[in-house]
Parts: sequence; C-alpha cells; structure tokens
Amino acid sequence: MSAAAPALELHDVTVAYGRRPVLWNVDLSVDAPGLFGIIGPNGAGKSTLLKAALGLVPLAGGTVRFFGRPLAEVRGRIGYVPQRETVDWDFPVSVLDVVLMGTYGGLGWFRRPGAAQREAARAALDRVGLADLAGRQIGRLSGGQQQRVFLARALVQAADLYLLDEPLAGVDARSQDRIFRVLDELRSEGRLVVVVHHDLRTAAEWFDGVALVDMRLVAAGPVAAVLTPENLHRTYAGHLDVLDELGRAVERGGRTS
Repeated sequence: MSAAAPALELHDVTVAYGRRPVLWNVDLSVDAPGLFGIIGPNGAGKSTLLKAALGLVPLAGGTVRFFGRPLAEVRGRIGYVPQRETVDWDFPVSVLDVVLMGTYGGLGWFRRPGAAQREAARAALDRVGLADLAGRQIGRLSGGQQQRVFLARALVQAADLYLLDEPLAGVDARSQDRIFRVLDELRSEGRLVVVVHHDLRTAAEWFDGVALVDMRLVAAGPVAAVLTPENLHRTYAGHLDVLDELGRAVERGGRTS
C-alpha cells in the first residue's frame, strides 16, 4: 500500500434516499493494515457507507478516495463482499464459476479464465474450506457456505483492501469460524479489511479499530479509544442491555461470555 495516502478516505460524504438522509457529512480515514469494523445500530447507514464508497449508490455530497485516487483508477486493488441477501442464488452457476468471476477484472476484454485463474480459484476455495464443493450449484449451498464462496471470489483478486458487508450475518458457527480465520490471515499478511459488523458484543475482541456510525460518524480509531461508555450511549441510545454487556466484555479484554 502507498504510505502517501490512506487506503480509504471519505470526506463530507452524504447519501440520501429520496428526501431521507441516510449518511450525513461523514469524514473517515482508514489506513493501517488490520481489521477495521463499521459498527452501529440497524438503519444507521453502515452498509450504505460501503456502497457509497464503491459507487453502488450515488453521493448527495462529498468525495471518496482509495489510496489517494478515484475508485476507477484503483479498482483492481479492492475486493468487495456484498450482503448475501442481495444476491440471486437461483442463478444456474457453479461454485467455481462464481469464484472465477473475481479474476475477470485482471483479464482484459474478450479473454476467458484459463488454467492459472482456475488454479487460483481452487486455492481460494480451499482457503475458505470449500474445495470439495467447486462443482456444486451455488443455490444448493447453505447460507454460511454461500458467504464463504463470495469471500473466496474476493480473495482470488489478491487485493490490498477488502470491504465486507455483514459477512457474518446469519451464518452458522463453522462458517463464522472459517471466515474470521481467513480475515485474521489477511491481517497477518498486512492487508486492510473493513467489515460492516452487526454484533456489538464481539467488536472489542475482533477488531483493531472501529468506527461508530449512526447516520453521522460518532467516533473512529483504536477499539479502546472508541468503544467508551460515552460514545456507545451516543450511538446506541435505548439499547442499554447491549451496552452493559459490551462494557463487561471490554473490562475482560474483549472476551464476551
């Protein structure tokens, strides 16, 4: 990664659906390799933040830069895993074919994946524990397995920055463990992984840094500096039971019961 500019930088980002604002004047800069969580209550704009950064929803205002450049100039350095619910799983395509889609950006026009791309796709499937399901139709997999396939599709890009939208939502324990193991490996490799995450209780354990979002950016930085009682109350007003449990987890060094 370039040391001259943050891997991800949002300045005054505002998004609205019709007349309803979803994000308002968000300034966020993330650079250090590791796992960075986007945390907040339901409807806070967490997923919208990733989609806006990637140009999947239009900005009402503000700018986004990756490695100091517009997305179009560095798209190949970015891997994206969408929410599983946004995908049509009835499409008749195999697991291996889905992962091979991650190689298309590096092939150029009119080129088809060859032996090297297939080898890379199978290696990515092996990394997420699904090598034996390469030929299965994607719709026949469990929800957790489908999520792992999409992670493999991102892995095959060998990106510098990964953006994952709720990768652990609704997955089984085995898939959750495998996904987090891969994310931890990416951290060890010096990559930056930005994760929209729904479970506040595990944030202190899993992430190196977090951003608390509730339409606006409440706070961002290292976990210990951000997950304070004041910031959490500002973000999660009305969810005191969750706050109490997280407070106890932080006191135990990030481990929830």
